[in-house]
Amino acid sequence: MTVAAIGIMCKAPRPGAAKTRLAKVIGAVAASELSACFLRDVAAAIEAIPETVGRKGYAVYAPAGTEQMLRGLFPEKFGLLLKAGEDLGDALFGATRDLLLAGHDCVLLVNGDSPTLPSRFLVQAIEALRGEGDRLVLGPASDGGYYLIGLKSPHRQLFTQIEWGTDTVFSRTCERAAEICLATTLLPEWYDIDDVETLHWLRDELAGHSTRFRGGSPASATRTLLASALPASS
Repeated sequence: MTVAAIGIMCKAPRPGAAKTRLAKVIGAVAASELSACFLRDVAAAIEAIPETVGRKGYAVYAPAGTEQMLRGLFPEKFGLLLKAGEDLGDALFGATRDLLLAGHDCVLLVNGDSPTLPSRFLVQAIEALRGEGDRLVLGPASDGGYYLIGLKSPHRQLFTQIEWGTDTVFSRTCERAAEICLATTLLPEWYDIDDVETLHWLRDELAGHSTRFRGGSPASATRTLLASALPASS
């Protein structure tokens, strides 16, 4: 049976090192707790994919030495893969290469800041990658980046000449793919939570008030934390 690798790109949610923009408003401890809930919920979205599809989840993490913390956040079946390289591009390429070398037929890498990421988007990405021919799958994010990148072959060019953390990441990645004539499949737009504005988007979505993002995963851990621990004004 073919098995797709789905890696969550993440940092251990330690106070002072997690969700630093949000931490300025809600505090370092609350931000780290929120980050931990995001990771639990993205992992749950992966686990919600029927096993018949063929998938295995991974935490692609940093820094070294935080394995015990991460083991407490992710399902027992998840693998742990330490991030390699100096920047995000190196980490993404290295994870893609290493997971393909491990025998997976394709690799999806998703961010750990989208707790309501729909499982159906992941299934769509896997189905696209299992079609004929080499290809790239991208999930465009509302901030100009991407929440998912999927590949069946490692292409270093996709991770070079990219200004990470800017609103040009998605467009530049599409340009890199066009330069190497790599077919690209686009998923629907989604969003990640990095600041107060996007936290409000999340609250609206979970309350059923969002007109832009609908049909997301339950995000049970995040929903519980927001209801019980974080003030509605955050």
